[in-house]
Amino acid sequence: MPIEESPRLTAKHWQDCTDVYDFLDQIRLRPGVWLSGGSLRELQTMLIGYQVALGVHSIDDPCDFWHDGAFSQWLGTRLGGTSPLGWAADIERNTPEGSTPVEEFFRLLDAYRSDTERKPAPVPLRDGDQGSEAGRAGVTAPEGPFL
Repeated sequence: MPIEESPRLTAKHWQDCTDVYDFLDQIRLRPGVWLSGGSLRELQTMLIGYQVALGVHSIDDPCDFWHDGAFSQWLGTRLGGTSPLGWAADIERNTPEGSTPVEEFFRLLDAYRSDTERKPAPVPLRDGDQGSEAGRAGVTAPEGPFL
């Protein structure tokens, strides 16, 4: 999405970004600067690196773009499933004619952010926490390592 279509966004140095969404806005403004050949898989790799860096430096800043993370799960629900290749491959496979995978990512990102702003994030349950409201609703804690 070009700058003229996003008057609320302004270009700035990446070091001035405050979170992953601020950084993604910079990529949205100038995808050619950040993504060689407009590669959505390059963006996915960059976001995985971002999340790894958060973990390495023990920074508690949620990043939803890990494989099988919140964005992937939301996208899988929206697309009717996910592939083991990750969300970039899913978007590439489902990009409508007349769009690009990067444009489609940002369209979906806006929808994801809109959806998640309306719903509170699920709270993982601890063992024996079935008596809680979340436990009665059938919510279970996710499995696997988290950063």
